[in-house]
Amino acid sequence: MRWLEIAGVITGLIYLWLEYRADIRLWVAGIIMPAIYIPVYYTSGFYADAGVNVCYLLAGLYGWMFWRGRRSRDNAAGTSGGANHSRLPISRTPRRMWLPMFLIFIAIFAALALLLTRFTDSTVPYGDGFTTALSIVALWMLSRKYVEQWLIWVAVDAVCSGLYIYKGLHPTAGLYALYAVIAVFGYVKWKKGLATNT
Repeated sequence: MRWLEIAGVITGLIYLWLEYRADIRLWVAGIIMPAIYIPVYYTSGFYADAGVNVCYLLAGLYGWMFWRGRRSRDNAAGTSGGANHSRLPISRTPRRMWLPMFLIFIAIFAALALLLTRFTDSTVPYGDGFTTALSIVALWMLSRKYVEQWLIWVAVDAVCSGLYIYKGLHPTAGLYALYAVIAVFGYVKWKKGLATNT
């Protein structure tokens, strides 16, 4: 599995670079990476992570279609005005969305923690459930291009890095530590991008 993990790390770095640039091709890497990591996580006992990577495959398709659909609508309306304006704009998360997102996170976390503790031999059921539930929320925010998604990823990546060290997935732990650092820079970059969208 080590070579597969290394391939996942390389794909993850490509994904991170494309996400940082708000490049629509991030969704292609976002489809390939979970396909690689499903067996890596499963054999390491990260059952929720393995399961959510199946969702990531579908989310990658959804994100690709949502971003492209927005671009197509802009072009049809004649509002593209160039390559930069034909993409879904970066925006802030609407205040009305925070409570529903928090409640969804709690519900998913509770369900995963229950499933992992009762029906699997996971040695990290609460950590696995926490990062998986929070990742689902962050991925939805990314599909909408909400700038605050970067802050959610900082928390996810920091916790994941610690969990992967504990489970001996050291290359992946290093990738997620790098994710956490770059997420801070991504947040700053996307915040600057807000000004260009207004």
